[in-house]
Amino acid sequence: MSKRKKRRSSNNWWLILIVAILGMFLKGNDVHQVTNNLLNQVMPQNTQTTKSVTDSQLSQLTFKSGDPAYIYVNHNRSTLNPKDWKTNRIDYGNLDRLNRTTQATGYLSRANLVKSSTRTSQTWNPTGWHQKRVRINGRSVEIQNRGHLLAYSVTGKFDQNGNFNPRKLGSLDNPKNLATQTAFSNQQTMQIFEERVRDALAKNKRVIYRVSTVFKGNDLMPIGYHSEAISTDGSLNFNVFIWNVQPGVRFDYTTGRSRVDRTMTVSQN
Repeated sequence: MSKRKKRRSSNNWWLILIVAILGMFLKGNDVHQVTNNLLNQVMPQNTQTTKSVTDSQLSQLTFKSGDPAYIYVNHNRSTLNPKDWKTNRIDYGNLDRLNRTTQATGYLSRANLVKSSTRTSQTWNPTGWHQKRVRINGRSVEIQNRGHLLAYSVTGKFDQNGNFNPRKLGSLDNPKNLATQTAFSNQQTMQIFEERVRDALAKNKRVIYRVSTVFKGNDLMPIGYHSEAISTDGSLNFNVFIWNVQPGVRFDYTTGRSRVDRTMTVSQN
């Protein structure tokens, strides 16, 4: 490794350490702003490998109660190349040695929109799956979901291998597209960005949409999801890290087990 690369790598890890230390003293929007500023220095401007340096660095972060539900990566600008869109398909990453979901990249058009009402039940249990129902703020909540990396509603007419097939509905019970996700992350935070993708497709845009699971070490439940998308005309463009957290609940990401903790809060961005 060249001296320049060693120096850059060392600087990146120092920045991550600074983020962790500041998180002990700052809260809410202060952490959000400082983290974004430092992450924007750490993140590379272009990712070319399946498991990018960006995801590896994101795995070093730790959520603190009161932090925002998501943070911007690379100034909220996607690193995907819109010129790579050639035909409708989904590239699913293989499960890793721990049987964990890795990544899914969709090359999407309006033809891939499908109504959520056509979904059927799913039985695949992703790693870290320990479902239970708890009461949060007076409501009974199933705190874990079988969360799609690429939303069912944008995966119409693809088979389980990601090939275009007009006779198929959408991605269902596909181990390569499901991970253990909190109800809050799946139904609220992730929805923000899935809706942006759906809106772009409804306007007849062509979109490249990638979501990666981010794990710490050998954890079985992801700490978050790196989500980015870009349309071929550039009108859609985002790059975010979505925390896999649930207000009122603490998760042991090593196993996916959880306990009620009413001091656990998530601020809205």
